[in-house]
Amino acid sequence: MKKYNLPVLLLKGLVLLPHNYLKLEFDKKNADNNVIDEAMLFHDNHILVVNEYDANNPNKVGIISKIENTYTLPNGNMRLDIKGMKRVQIVSYLNLSEVNEPLEAIVCEVADDIDSDKAEVLIGKIKKELKKYIRNIPYASNSMIDIIDSETNLSRLVDVVAPNILDTKDEVLKYTEVMDAIKRGEMLLEDIYKKTEIFKIERNIDLKVKQNLDETQKEYFLKEKMRLIQEELGESKDSEYSELKNKVSSLKCNPTVKERLYKEIERYDSIPSISPEANVARDHIDCLLSLPWGIYTDDNKDLKKVKKELDASHYGLSDVKERIIEYLAVRQMSHDRKGTIICLVGPPGVGKTSLAISIAKAVNKKFAKISVNGLRDEAEIMGHRKTYVGAMPGRIMSAIKKCQSSNPLILIDEVDKMGSSDHFDASSTLLSVLDREQNQYFSDHYIEEEFDLSNVMFILTANYIEDISETLKDRLEIIDVSGYTEYEKLDIAKKHLIKDIMKECGLSNVSITDKAILSIIRNYTKESGVRELKRQLEKIVRKIVTEIVVDDLKFDKLIINEKEIEKYLDKPKYRSITTKENQVGVVNGLAYTPFGGDVLPIEVNYYKGTGNLVLTGSLGNVIKESASIALDYIKSNCNKFNIDYDLLKNNDIHIHMPQGSVKKDGPSAGIALTLAIISALSGKKVSNDIALTGEITLKGQVLPIGGLKEKCIGALRNGVKKIILPKDNEVDVEKIPNEVKDKINFIYVNDFNEVMKNI
Repeated sequence: MKKYNLPVLLLKGLVLLPHNYLKLEFDKKNADNNVIDEAMLFHDNHILVVNEYDANNPNKVGIISKIENTYTLPNGNMRLDIKGMKRVQIVSYLNLSEVNEPLEAIVCEVADDIDSDKAEVLIGKIKKELKKYIRNIPYASNSMIDIIDSETNLSRLVDVVAPNILDTKDEVLKYTEVMDAIKRGEMLLEDIYKKTEIFKIERNIDLKVKQNLDETQKEYFLKEKMRLIQEELGESKDSEYSELKNKVSSLKCNPTVKERLYKEIERYDSIPSISPEANVARDHIDCLLSLPWGIYTDDNKDLKKVKKELDASHYGLSDVKERIIEYLAVRQMSHDRKGTIICLVGPPGVGKTSLAISIAKAVNKKFAKISVNGLRDEAEIMGHRKTYVGAMPGRIMSAIKKCQSSNPLILIDEVDKMGSSDHFDASSTLLSVLDREQNQYFSDHYIEEEFDLSNVMFILTANYIEDISETLKDRLEIIDVSGYTEYEKLDIAKKHLIKDIMKECGLSNVSITDKAILSIIRNYTKESGVRELKRQLEKIVRKIVTEIVVDDLKFDKLIINEKEIEKYLDKPKYRSITTKENQVGVVNGLAYTPFGGDVLPIEVNYYKGTGNLVLTGSLGNVIKESASIALDYIKSNCNKFNIDYDLLKNNDIHIHMPQGSVKKDGPSAGIALTLAIISALSGKKVSNDIALTGEITLKGQVLPIGGLKEKCIGALRNGVKKIILPKDNEVDVEKIPNEVKDKINFIYVNDFNEVMKNI
């Protein structure tokens, strides 16, 4: 095989095949001029053209080409006429440029051994199919017939035809790398067949589109003609028009709404059915007609039955149920529709939503739920203007429409998680729905007519009362739905959860002991409600059912005890994070988390430094301020606590709260932080069965905190026996279940001096 070197010309965005011409224009300052000059001076105008070069995957085949003509253009640029000659194998690239592109290559010619008989058959087949292609494809060029009629060389035939029938650069590019002429001929035949089939598909689609368009136009003209004939004869409108008017006449709405509907129907009837506006008008009319104008359900006024229904559906929550009955009694006695609105506040899983459903069922009201979690658009509540594409009523009117009642119970869920922005205040928007002075004239943007919401019973739910805006909170009757104690959860599991789960799974002879249920509550759940408890019980029952069906387990009565829990639920998921022994600089605080109350160990250490305060554990701004106040209080009273001030001045103090992935905030850890710092600096241990909660001031006063019931339940769960809390929270202790109060010693303090006396 003959080898020789040639200068390389790289093509970008263009493709050159043998026996084809290419016109190129160069800037004389371009580096490619050096390559062209070398080709013309030393290689008899021959140059190697490489199509779409990739440094990571260099081309193996190039096209030897000849520079036929050169021109100097008026703008100073050079134009070349280049003709592709033949394909050659590239052995290697030489002399890379600054941008890692080759300037020269070593090539070798490869003998083109073609089966002449097969080539002759392919030439005939290509010519035949190409003539058929040109005859059937209207945009194909007839000039190709003259080119191919006299052609007897397969390689030349393929290289000339391919660029003329292929549409894209990538389609032509695949022919540059194939040395075998027979294979290129087969590729060309395949592309001709493919182009013919694509044209047939496109033609069929065009015919169908034209046919559909003709039918639509025909329908439009016929309908218009029919309408004009009816108007000339004075005949009545069609059945649709009459049906809509009959529906309006039967509505119990005010005359203004009826008049508006008649006008909308008249307008709809005048719009051609082919117009997109016809669908918009019809949807708006249907929405107005589907609203429950003047339709009311009869409320159940027997409050004894209501109380019985609530007791049957929800265990415990006696204070909550009592407050709801009081609310309904006042509403019934005074006939005042402008009473306060109930807002159920409590951690997730305690039954706020299900309690609202039970109230609706007990009072015999239709029920709808609206979640406003993350709401950031006024249109979600007030609806979209009907002129917008895809416009629809807001969530309030959609709920009314769904209930088909003008006095349903609507639950607005998670109002504490509504979003706000510079252009939208969710709380203010919601006020127009809830405020009894405003909502009897409520107007949805899509409906555009006033709808009386004063008969609707609204119940709101929230997890954190602090996150509800003050303007909205002012209109609400807050009812605290606190978490369940362990023994309340035990009773709920025995009386409700296990029975329901067994019934769903078709079991009746399986029981779970009290100790086993308590073990699940303590070691496998961490919540205020019973959702996770139900999931764990379902998991146990599912595995038992699987053993019965798959492993053919047989028993007369199966009892699951405490020791068998790990068999079904694996190792415990949760454990107490309180220390098992008394330590210096470790004090138990109390926290109110999304799972209810919990113990929050506070760790303090110090080391040589400059008196800086280091805080870790995903702490919020308020709790950081509490830590700073605690340290400043100790500095100003260091003699009282027998702490050397130099110790504070010459050391850095590090405060850490474990479980760093959980965010923590609030002022209630104030006295616990103060005691932890004193313990670390004085070397005195604090008992691990004591927990503290209360905000501290710079003067050492202890201020009240919230969420005491949940905190105390969490403290008992973690083995706490004594809780030090603000004197002002003494009244809240009365609301704590007796089973918690009987096992915990409560110490009430007014200032931090009293805290130190009880440690």
